[in-house]
Amino acid sequence: MAINLTRRNFLKTASLAAASVPLSKVVAKAETGVVKTPLIPPGSFKDTKTAVGGICEMCFWRCQLVGKVRDGRLVKLEGNPKSIDNGTAICARGNAGIKLLYDPDRLKYPLKNVGKRGAPKWKRISWEEALNECASKLKGIVDKYGPHGLAMFPHGASAKYPMHFFEKTVGTPNVSEASFFQCRGIRDTAYVATIGTAPGENVDMPNAKVIMLLGGHFGENVHVSHLKRYLKGLENGAKLIVVDPRFSASAGKADIWVKIKPGTDTAFLLAIMNYLIQNDKYDKKFVEEHGEGFETMAEGISEWTLEKAAAICDVPASQIKEVADLLAANAPNVSIHPGRHVSWYGNDFQRERSLACLTGVLGAYGVKGGFVKPKGPKGFGKVSWPHGEHEGENLKEIAGKYPFAPPGTPTELIRDAALSGDPYPIKGCVIWGQNPIQTIPNQQRTIRMLKQMDFVMCVDVMPTDITMFADILLPECSYLERYDYIKKGTQWNFADKHQQYVSARMPLVDPGFERKDGVWITNEIARRMGYGDKIPVQSQEEMVDKILAGAGLSIAKLKAEDGIHIQPGKDPYGISEDFTVNFANEDLEDEGFPAIPTYIPVEEPPAGYMRLLYGRAPVHTFNRTQNNVWLHAAMPENPVWVNDKVAKRLGLRDGDRVSFVNQDGVKSRTTTTVKVTPGIREDAVYMYHGFGSMNPELTVGYNQGVDDQSLITKLAVDPETGCSGMRNNFVRLVKAS
Repeated sequence: MAINLTRRNFLKTASLAAASVPLSKVVAKAETGVVKTPLIPPGSFKDTKTAVGGICEMCFWRCQLVGKVRDGRLVKLEGNPKSIDNGTAICARGNAGIKLLYDPDRLKYPLKNVGKRGAPKWKRISWEEALNECASKLKGIVDKYGPHGLAMFPHGASAKYPMHFFEKTVGTPNVSEASFFQCRGIRDTAYVATIGTAPGENVDMPNAKVIMLLGGHFGENVHVSHLKRYLKGLENGAKLIVVDPRFSASAGKADIWVKIKPGTDTAFLLAIMNYLIQNDKYDKKFVEEHGEGFETMAEGISEWTLEKAAAICDVPASQIKEVADLLAANAPNVSIHPGRHVSWYGNDFQRERSLACLTGVLGAYGVKGGFVKPKGPKGFGKVSWPHGEHEGENLKEIAGKYPFAPPGTPTELIRDAALSGDPYPIKGCVIWGQNPIQTIPNQQRTIRMLKQMDFVMCVDVMPTDITMFADILLPECSYLERYDYIKKGTQWNFADKHQQYVSARMPLVDPGFERKDGVWITNEIARRMGYGDKIPVQSQEEMVDKILAGAGLSIAKLKAEDGIHIQPGKDPYGISEDFTVNFANEDLEDEGFPAIPTYIPVEEPPAGYMRLLYGRAPVHTFNRTQNNVWLHAAMPENPVWVNDKVAKRLGLRDGDRVSFVNQDGVKSRTTTTVKVTPGIREDAVYMYHGFGSMNPELTVGYNQGVDDQSLITKLAVDPETGCSGMRNNFVRLVKAS
């Protein structure tokens, strides 16, 4: 007999039944195991534990973290309260690290490409099969072509250990890091040529009377403790000078905004120095005690009048004078910021030399508010692979170029050799954490380079664009699942009590799926290639402990100290007696380059085109965060800034969608919106870098916004360093239908 039980009758029956059941029966029911789960409100931290030792890697600044972990799952990231660097503050990207950790698109297993490079079809394979194939293919290339038959493109803390294996022990000289050759390498070598040391971002902004930024756009460029120094300086009353073709976030806070013509910054700096020298407004005592070649420079730049620079820079001479006078009136307590990403026009070594020399003209080394290097903790141990017995010249030496290059080999020399086979073939490629599709100009040359390889191995956390060209793709632990980086430094404000800190990256949670750390992956490949006896450490924990041991620390000790060891610091101010500013550098002259800072003009935009400028976004770190669902929600694409007068001429309105065509006829794959503003020059457009990912495996970031790197096809190479200049391309806008 069928039972006709409606939902109303069921509830009524159930209520009557419940009312007639004695309490003892209810208890008995409970004893059978059917017990109501206590309510834990969403967002509750009940049963949540705090894991210490986290160091962020959503960008290179690496803030110190703690993780809130419940049932083995990371539920929240916060700044480590013990930190004297970033403190409890982390940025939007730091908070969103949790969405990288649990991104469903993350690489989970070793994969083999059974399709084509660039149009891959992935097959899941075991680690054993993946490691065997990587080792045999790489060893086969070394046996056939020699170690220089390999190239490596590393990035990030986890890539250091494998980089040293391939560079030192295997012996390939073809290693190129984007952080050097497409970012800050020019700055570092230019300062080394001028003052003997790389500058970092070590200007004492909290205690400065004037801060001068050349293209820096803090606020859009968010690095927490660096931003704290900048804002503290403004809070303390520092005047702000911003030199930028665009009305950036920093320009919005500036006392003087110099709307300079792109590519002319060196002319601007030479005119300031010449004005200060000609009008006896420079620091004579400092120059006499620490200057080398000052008279040579003074004579060499004497042609740079305010009026000459004004005509080239397209700014009023009176404004250049205003900047110079403001700096002189507040010297030496002025922060001439050296910048970070400085690979702009292919003449960048000269601009960075000019910044270092201007700091010397003002006597702003080692003084409050000036260029001051922190005195951090010392004594750390080293872990490194042994050098093999390798002979032969590297590509720089063979070409006789780029004597002032940063460590590694200029990217363009590697690509040229790989594509031509001259002076030797490069047939194997290891890409570890870098995405050369998004970092190196002219994507098609990079793709052709990869397609002519016999073997390509990629190690990454996410399926970035470059992974489309891998033969074997290996999944690495994220920064929240591994040990590696040792972070050390001082308190962020030198006016505070002098302290030093040491912390080490430790996993906040266990790695999921079949992800492995870089030490394990490298060692397993090394064993299979026949280098088992060269392995310096057996695990990532051993590596970190060996480094910490030199400073009397260990992982266990850091954990007991809540992830950060703090000790007394030292006064960072002052310079040594032999500190020297090389206003004229004979070594440069001997290599055929200008001994003094020199302006080198750049190409003008063709008729109908505007110079393509790009920069950082406040909630993204270039391409590496494009698939992060929280950050994507905050900024899904990169609008293009267009001058309001230009927009009117082109018939564009705010919010219109446009595509791009560059000077070589290359078209953007996607479109984006127009931001109409008077806050940019008429001869340039601006957009945030890193959008428009081409890999459909990135289900959030795929084809979102426009890939500016795809439009940078014209190469400009800095002659002293071999680094890329990436703001010498021009575009026109096409209104999307």
